[in-house]
Amino acid sequence: MVNSRLQLLVLSNGHGEDIIAVRIIQALQQLSSPPDIFALPIVGEGRAYQKIAVPIIGNVQNMPSGGFIYMDGKELMRDVRGGLVKLTWNQIQSVRRWVSSQKKLGNQKAILAVGDIVPLLFAAVSGADYAFVGTAKSEYYVRDEAGLLPRKSKSAKWENFSGSIYHPWERWLMSGRRCRAVFPRDSLTTKVLKKWPIPAVDVGNPMMDGLQRTLNAQQFYRPNAEQEEVIRPLIVTLLPGSRAPEAYNNWEVMMIAVSALMASLRQPDSLFRATGTMIFLGAIAPGLDCSILSQTLHIQGWRLCDHSPLPISDPDSLTFQQKNSYLILTQQAYSDCLHFGDLAIAMAGTATEQFIGLGKPAIAISGKGPQYNPAFAEAQSRLLGLSLTLVNQPSQVLPAIQSLLKNPDLLQMIADNGVQRMGRAGAAQRIAE
Repeated sequence: MVNSRLQLLVLSNGHGEDIIAVRIIQALQQLSSPPDIFALPIVGEGRAYQKIAVPIIGNVQNMPSGGFIYMDGKELMRDVRGGLVKLTWNQIQSVRRWVSSQKKLGNQKAILAVGDIVPLLFAAVSGADYAFVGTAKSEYYVRDEAGLLPRKSKSAKWENFSGSIYHPWERWLMSGRRCRAVFPRDSLTTKVLKKWPIPAVDVGNPMMDGLQRTLNAQQFYRPNAEQEEVIRPLIVTLLPGSRAPEAYNNWEVMMIAVSALMASLRQPDSLFRATGTMIFLGAIAPGLDCSILSQTLHIQGWRLCDHSPLPISDPDSLTFQQKNSYLILTQQAYSDCLHFGDLAIAMAGTATEQFIGLGKPAIAISGKGPQYNPAFAEAQSRLLGLSLTLVNQPSQVLPAIQSLLKNPDLLQMIADNGVQRMGRAGAAQRIAE
């Protein structure tokens, strides 16, 4: 029996890409005649799809690298030994079988690929019409509005050898007859891709969707009657990444920076002396164990307390106190951590980009990896421009923050830059339409 509704297969390759795909799916489901939706997560088990009960076609499997094979050849070899080649072949066959079964039923069918060249290639060899949401690449890695960025290494020159961050073979897949739309992640990338016959549309970046704030921090601070200014603590968001054991190592590094910030409160010439207090918000991924993070806090002199200085939307959050300052660990109030923070200390991928997309500055410490290593951090600093200050040691975080806070003009430029590079919210809705 022919189904009059569009049958849509969504492909994505990575945890962050799955979440972006789910946002688009949820927007599609709100339309007056939504498609029937199926998914195939190419990396991992696709828990984001399972949560919203989207049927998964084909085999899924967690790989040893967790999808970070681009970072390092050793990780790729581990995945190959873990069955990557066989899994990839099975997944391509699953996509083609799905397309062929829809064809036999006489149904209208299409594919939405979210991520990088891998789902794009799967879509291109499927035999169906497809659209592509390019989450992994941006022209900001190689240029800004003024022109190409100066780069020293040979590999850096290779990134842009053909006039775009997207290589000729990727552009070929995007300009095929069956490719109906390409949604790049920012206006600059859209503009560059339009030099070729690619159906690129600038709708913004779905990474900035789903970050609604629950409360306004401003209403919780007392105004100083004499100066009519709001006296409030500096709020620092901590983004250690989502992958164990790397996130635990990152947390240890970040705590060295936090200790230096705490020590600065006692200095007579401290920028933070007026408030005499700081609040740190640890945005902790649900898959991590907070008791491991808490141990590090105890060693650094933080003690659990029963009252929180901020009304965040997580009844299970843990609040620690040291003198007048507080540190909150939360696994449920991610958006609150992004909205309340004045600035972030970051060793994360997506979370850092989302924080900066809200117009705020972040200080990144390059870690040991496998994900947040020096090469990744350096590339991210090109992507995000002046919004991200990259330091090599946690001891450099305090001077970097002091220098930022002394420069209100720079903070205004950072606010504009973040929105420009990451785009406005609402992209998932626009892509769905």
